[in-house]
Amino acid sequence: VQLQASGGGLVQAGGSLRLSCAASGRTFSNYGMGWFRQAPGKEREFVASINWSGGSTYYADSVKGRFTISRDNAKNTVYLQMNSLKPEDTAVYYCARDRLMFRAAVVGSAGLYDYWGQGTQVTVSS
Repeated sequence: VQLQASGGGLVQAGGSLRLSCAASGRTFSNYGMGWFRQAPGKEREFVASINWSGGSTYYADSVKGRFTISRDNAKNTVYLQMNSLKPEDTAVYYCARDRLMFRAAVVGSAGLYDYWGQGTQVTVSS
């Protein structure tokens, strides 16, 4: 399984970006997906997750109401729409796949995920 994250860039505070994570393989629709981020000098932190069907989503409190996670199983892709960006959102963003198939909900622990993308840099200027 390979995960390819894209869509990062430089944006002013208040702006928007949409990240994409394209997955290889035929079983993408069986697994939940998550987005994490890591800022310089900080630990990787959970951002958002979506279960295999798209029917269940979770968000970190810091992004709730501003970010939206979604998936298109026909395209083997998960998205993270980021609005009202703040300088503190600056980080490398990673997508990851749940270890288990058909889990009803997958949330914040990085240990629940087995495959990780390479990361995409998001920089928000003030």
